[in-house]
Amino acid sequence: MAAEHHPATPRSDGPGWEVDRPAEDEISEATGVFATAINIPLNDLLDTERDHPVNEPDRFLVVRDGGRIVGTTNSHPFSLTVPGGPRPAAGVTGVGVLPTHRRRGILTALLREQLADLRRRGENLAILWASEGGIYGRYGYGQAFRQHTYSVSRAHAALRPDAPRDPSLTLELAEPADVLPDLDLLHRAAQAERPGGFPREGNWWKLRLWMLSRPRPDTSDLRAVVVRDARGRPVGAALHRVTTGYGEGGLPTGTVSVREVNALTPAARTALYEYLFDTDLTVETEVVGLPEDDPLPALLADPAQAVRRAGGGLWLRLVDVPAALAERTYAHPLDTVIEVADRHAPWNAGRWHLKTDGEHTRVEAATTAPDLSLDAAHLGSAYLGRGPVTTHVDAGTAVEHTPGAAARLDTALYTPRAPRCDTGF
Repeated sequence: MAAEHHPATPRSDGPGWEVDRPAEDEISEATGVFATAINIPLNDLLDTERDHPVNEPDRFLVVRDGGRIVGTTNSHPFSLTVPGGPRPAAGVTGVGVLPTHRRRGILTALLREQLADLRRRGENLAILWASEGGIYGRYGYGQAFRQHTYSVSRAHAALRPDAPRDPSLTLELAEPADVLPDLDLLHRAAQAERPGGFPREGNWWKLRLWMLSRPRPDTSDLRAVVVRDARGRPVGAALHRVTTGYGEGGLPTGTVSVREVNALTPAARTALYEYLFDTDLTVETEVVGLPEDDPLPALLADPAQAVRRAGGGLWLRLVDVPAALAERTYAHPLDTVIEVADRHAPWNAGRWHLKTDGEHTRVEAATTAPDLSLDAAHLGSAYLGRGPVTTHVDAGTAVEHTPGAAARLDTALYTPRAPRCDTGF
């Protein structure tokens, strides 16, 4: 027997599609819609959920056409690190519409209802990884940061002579599952010092390791290298694989692919990179998913040898603008009025008086003239401290009514460490 439906709250401002929650026996159908929309095998998603379940069924939303599910979205509850500490946030995922039903308002209906649902849950922030970033800017999401991949050739990977080194440190090569408590401790410490990430609660570690371990041709198993201090405590770790290859004359062409580096001390970071850069039968080390201000280039004797490529980044949306602005801390005092445009979350639209001494903040509705007019997506880009509002003013997509208002907001929002999120969802 099908489980009872729990309809989402009807919306009068939607395009006419009814948004509902799927019954328990419809979850596979909803997953299939997502798989079709992003062109991946359905079995891959079903296997992932069966072996590494992370979904909470009551967070699914769907649209039906004639009884058939044609659109879907989902989310996960996270504790996102923001300036000031961890805050509840929704990790939006599973967004898809069947190709036969595109451009008919289904996505708009789903994402609008999802925002209302998240607001009811008290999750003032929503985050996502975008397969097509241009879509989500229209729905009030802004790219909060981009992550980077650094490639360093083994021939030019020497670290600075004055890079901190501690001869009492030791290295342990292990199966990741065997040192999971150490990996988790180091990961939590890394997440706490940078905005943008969240701890891997529940099955998230299991899923992360499974994703990184999937078979690839000519590639080793996933390995963990753990740095320990003189008392045996973990102070650094990296997850990596090695791809083998041989070129002309049988010379090795292998690559070390590093997917995660966390270190509690500079000396531990030095030990990790010296190990990773000196792997036999390889010519290059590639470090994936680093923040824009990662210290790797500063450790190299020749920083120019760290070739950087920008990759994807996390998109962020303020579900509830006044609540989200009030629950973070600020680098400097600020007293300003901002006018927010928000087509899909009408409770956000209007003028807001933001006043903070850095630690204590009040955000209230305002009737006075605004210092700055901007879109909700611009606030999403700026919220974690590295997406300047000034850029949008210069582009002409935000309007500064009081000279210097954007720069003052940027200064207050700034965070000294760039954001990072190293967990996909």
